[in-house]
Amino acid sequence: MKKDKTLRPKIEHIHMIAICGTGMAALAGLLKKAGHQVSGSDHAIYPPMSTLLERDKIPCKQGFSPAHIDAQTDRVIIGNAVSKDNPEVIETLKRKLPYLSMASALEEYFLKDKEALVIAGTHGKTTTSSLLASVLTSAGKDPGALIGGWVNNFDSNHRLGKGSFFVVEGDEYDTAFFDKGPKFLHYRPSHAMLTSIEFDHADIFQDLSVILDAFKKFVRLIPPKGILLAATGYDAIDQVITGIDCNVERYSTALDETSCDTDAEWQARAIKQNDALISFEVWYRNKKLGDIKSPLIGRHNLNNSLAVIALSHHLGLTWDEIQNGMLSFKGIKRRQEVLGIVNNVIIMDDFAHHPTAINETLAALRLRYPTRRLWAVFEPRSATSRRNIFQADFIKAFQRADQVILADVFAPEKIPTELRLQPEQIIATLNALGTSAHFCQTSDHILNFLEKQVMPGDLVCIMSSGGFDGIHQKLLSRLQTSETEGRTTSAP
Repeated sequence: MKKDKTLRPKIEHIHMIAICGTGMAALAGLLKKAGHQVSGSDHAIYPPMSTLLERDKIPCKQGFSPAHIDAQTDRVIIGNAVSKDNPEVIETLKRKLPYLSMASALEEYFLKDKEALVIAGTHGKTTTSSLLASVLTSAGKDPGALIGGWVNNFDSNHRLGKGSFFVVEGDEYDTAFFDKGPKFLHYRPSHAMLTSIEFDHADIFQDLSVILDAFKKFVRLIPPKGILLAATGYDAIDQVITGIDCNVERYSTALDETSCDTDAEWQARAIKQNDALISFEVWYRNKKLGDIKSPLIGRHNLNNSLAVIALSHHLGLTWDEIQNGMLSFKGIKRRQEVLGIVNNVIIMDDFAHHPTAINETLAALRLRYPTRRLWAVFEPRSATSRRNIFQADFIKAFQRADQVILADVFAPEKIPTELRLQPEQIIATLNALGTSAHFCQTSDHILNFLEKQVMPGDLVCIMSSGGFDGIHQKLLSRLQTSETEGRTTSAP
């Protein structure tokens, strides 16, 4: 195989196989904005990535075919969603075209001459990297960014930027079929954050020890003068950061003073929820730096915000610049995103699919909306959530909701029966423990149930790592029709 290791600075035509992945589409946009001609193909083309590609005038062809790779193609970038038997991969090798992974292309094209700020961890990467990029942009630093979510401040998941900083969401998932190492090993971190480390990605990681090995390699890429902001409360992080050369600072926050780690250099204190904003004091090495207000809710987002404040401080931003950047943050699509309110029923979309993320999301919603009846609607779709590894953990997480609906496992045939999550067992246990829970096999069953059961004052949080058959907008449409026709909803 002819992997490309010496990229020339100017490339006329780059073809991207599996271009509609979040990272691949973001990279395509960056390459196009940098002046390259970009084309791509994918088996599934749908919003929001198709919208981004269309807006950037990047042609995307349906399916995979050797004919999709133009004769003028200079380079091929291969996404990690395709295997070596893909028709376009076979054509690339047949024509001996230089090829790269998404991660190595980002490194070669955009990170060599930048200070890469890499946000890594099991949870919170997208929110933290989005917030950091937004704060730096607000402060006039004009950073580049590649993020695994749609940032409302940019109306995109990337920005080219002319400044010295480049914010990268550092994913531990494998890079490509020809490079099984984690993506974040390509990202040349000048400074980094570790938000959390737990077992995830059961399709590629055998156990937590393998994940720890990956993160150990990552933190050792940070130069001695670099800074690593690391969350407290994770034994796995304690193991990963032992004996590294860079400067390490810990951060800790909690909704009650007693559970804040007093040994952490960075602490959030005097935390108060005031309607749509959380206010808190920021302390650094037992000295108060100032007060902050943030539109992000929940303990996990307090942690994310504190990490961004800490790194922004070290990067030389003033307190006013940090506060203005925090207040101007408009959030991310699919992270506690309110899609609509009909008859005083809030319909929310969230990407949570790991039990820890579900637990934190529901806890945050309890804090922000204490008087609303909270529905948790979940589709087990990710590679890990479809397995029974977290069968017990899901039960604990969903107990934070008033009403729980679980769909059947997505594509169950791809998971062996003995390893497969059992949603009906989770439902039975939740009901036995006093949480009202319901198993609805398909999205249509869920819609029929919710249409009859939701009442004014409810909050319906729909969680999935995928599209979930467009259930969010379908539910909004049904509720709007019900409201227009004057129907009333009844209690369960």
